[in-house]
Amino acid sequence: MSGPCLSTGERAINGDTDINMGTTQATTARDTTSTYEIVFDGGALGNPGKGYGSYEITANSQVVRHQREDYGDNVTNNQAEYQTLIEALKWLAMDLGASASSTRVVVNGDSLLVLNQLLGKWKVKNEGLRPLHQEASQLIRKFHNVALIWHARSNSVKRLGH
Repeated sequence: MSGPCLSTGERAINGDTDINMGTTQATTARDTTSTYEIVFDGGALGNPGKGYGSYEITANSQVVRHQREDYGDNVTNNQAEYQTLIEALKWLAMDLGASASSTRVVVNGDSLLVLNQLLGKWKVKNEGLRPLHQEASQLIRKFHNVALIWHARSNSVKRLGH
């Protein structure tokens, strides 16, 4: 099923692997489901080079966690993007525990590659990204609903500082 362009809408992945489409980008809770927002960005100085990333998790417009990660040397930009999203999803799943399965997560990022691969719109051709894609996909399934939304790089810079 083809969906809207990431820049104009959202496409959600539910824990039961159904795919829904919509244009809502609000981060307010629906019914009894809690909603968290993740903004993530990763990069590498040198590409490949020293990998780094940052993410911010908010709930009800309050910052729950703002974290910077370093991934060492010989990391590509795309690997750092995936690793940063994985770290954010891991932390949130661990923090929420059993309630993760009833939680909605809105993920905002500027990596078209990561977002489109996780949505199944683009193939994962790079062998180095396959295990990262698989891990991120497994983490997404821990939540009730995950919306993957592309935003302009300036939004990542504003929230994360890079």
